[in-house]
This record gives sequence, structure tokens and C-alpha cells, in this order.
Amino acid sequence: MMRYKEEKEVKKEAFRKYLESSGVLDSLTKVLVSLYEQNDKPSSALEFIQQKLGGPSVSEYEKLQAEKADLQIKYNELLAKHQETLRELDGMKSLHSRNSSKDDVDREVLEDESTTLVTPHH
Repeated sequence: MMRYKEEKEVKKEAFRKYLESSGVLDSLTKVLVSLYEQNDKPSSALEFIQQKLGGPSVSEYEKLQAEKADLQIKYNELLAKHQETLRELDGMKSLHSRNSSKDDVDREVLEDESTTLVTPHH
């Protein structure tokens, strides 16, 4: 029984040292002192602590969520428009390649005729 308690104490002490060396205890202490010194206690102590630690307030968070949702909608619309444009471009390319292969045949015929016309007679 005693062995278990000693192990538990060693773990607790190691964790306390970890919190201290990483600056967590210092930051939390400062925030709690700041909360203690507030004459008018905030309605949400947790929100006060979160803000002091650098997190967004609930209203800021909700605003960011709404902004993210709006941007997601715009992104989806732009992506759909982009994909539609790519499909149109592919359609134009295939139409062009069909026409240009026909043009190539016409051009070869013209080139053959002009070569015949230009060839000097001896």
C-alpha cells in the first residue's frame, strides 16, 4: 500500500515540475490573480480566463465561425464555376482539334497545289 502512495507522489511531483518549467503555473497564477483583483467579477469566469490566456471571446468565436461558413459557401460556388469553365474549355479543345485536323488536310492540299504552281520549269 505504501509503495503505491509513493509512486503517486512521485508522479504528482514530476507533473508539478513539468507545469512549472513549461510556464503553465506562472500563467495560470497571473490569470487567477487578475480575476481575483477584478472589483466587478465577470459573469463568466471561464471566458475571462480564456481571454486572458489569449483565446477568442465567445462572440469573436461565433463571428469567426459565421465568416468561415460564408467563405466555405463562396469557395464551393467558385469551385463549381471553375469546374464548369474547365468542362467548357475541354469542349472547345475537342471541337478545335476536330476542326484543325480538317484544316490540316485542307492546308496540305493547298500546299501541294502551290508547290506545283511555284516549281520552276526547266
